[in-house]
Amino acid sequence: MNIFFKKLTTLITDRSLRNRILFVAFVLVVFRLLGTIPVPGVDTSRLNEFLANNQLLSLFSTLSGGGLSSFSIVMLGVSPYITASIIMQVLGMMIPSMKELMQESGEAGRRTFNQYIRLLTVPLAAVQGFAFLKYLQTQGAIGGLSAQAMITNIIIITAGSVLLLWLGELINEYGIGNGTSMIILAGILAVLPTHVAQFLFTFTIDQLPVTLAYLAVGLIVVAGVVYIYEAERPVHVTYARAVRGVRQFGGSDSYIPLRLTQAGVMPIIFASSFLLFPQLIATVLQNSTTPVLYSIGQALTTFLQTSWLYAAVYFVLVVFFTYFYTAVTFDPKQIATNLQKNGAFIPGTRPGDATDSYLGGVVTRITLVGSLFLGIVAVLPIVMQNVTGITALAIGGTSLLITVSVIIDLIRRVDAQVSMQEY
Repeated sequence: MNIFFKKLTTLITDRSLRNRILFVAFVLVVFRLLGTIPVPGVDTSRLNEFLANNQLLSLFSTLSGGGLSSFSIVMLGVSPYITASIIMQVLGMMIPSMKELMQESGEAGRRTFNQYIRLLTVPLAAVQGFAFLKYLQTQGAIGGLSAQAMITNIIIITAGSVLLLWLGELINEYGIGNGTSMIILAGILAVLPTHVAQFLFTFTIDQLPVTLAYLAVGLIVVAGVVYIYEAERPVHVTYARAVRGVRQFGGSDSYIPLRLTQAGVMPIIFASSFLLFPQLIATVLQNSTTPVLYSIGQALTTFLQTSWLYAAVYFVLVVFFTYFYTAVTFDPKQIATNLQKNGAFIPGTRPGDATDSYLGGVVTRITLVGSLFLGIVAVLPIVMQNVTGITALAIGGTSLLITVSVIIDLIRRVDAQVSMQEY
């Protein structure tokens, strides 16, 4: 407890840390203000009525801070940036020059790679904005828009996404925490009071046992997220002894901490963003006069309206993106090479290719556990809502997982900054 108060005192009294925290708070306030500025010419009452019956778009609205429900200029949130990141990372695995730019070109290469992601974000935001406008217009959620109004709204929505991207990078540079994650967290927490109020207004005494069970499951999920997020698989490493004259160097033992969830919450965000495309495509195909395209659109719509099938696909996507993101961010061959260069080895394993295979096998096994946990947490709200029939508790596993994970990461970063100031 004394250590906690000591760090809290350092956090308050240190000017640099205090300014960083205040800057993050200021940026998040700006984000919430932007979320209240609506796109011109949209009837938000009809839009809210449509979103209430659409689970996927309701989740997207939650992740964007309620920007979609108010049809604000930041209605897309950071979704275009996330989509651009997925595309660039896939290209990085397929194109050798892009992979070299990601991993072997140092800080300059990473800056160039990030610049490509920013540039790709702009056209993706325009395409997603157009797709959303056409989709909502087709479903009757918004009124008809003229060509001029459509172009104007696309420009406004695209500019809002780029502005959010800039605010997130300002947090990365001048604040504490990951800017994109902080904006998503602010969006989730911003709509939480609305969901609580909706639940209280519709609550009846008959729902008390189910509600208590729902809250108990929520506490178990929070404890599980903290446990899995903090879990590590240590890999023992020994440094070889070197004799120089009469002195010995090295010979120490260490370990490589391999986290159970190397990918963090990114697989959940990737899967949620990925599942938006079938709904947008289905709307476009249903308006087609070609029978085959119309049938495909109908099949996609039926799939999205079948909650159990949707949950199964969502689960598979989360598992897939967990392995995919881990493969992008964790390179066992590079670690094996670095260990060999530094005269280190894993006991019982030969340096080089054998170490590469060993690390790859360990990561594959622990990622299976982490991916299954992420998938279960992601689909848990869908299962609970189908079993209990309570739809008012809309903030579920995905939002809970992102919230807990981002808060844990933020606490780590703040603790590291405090420790740095103490030294």
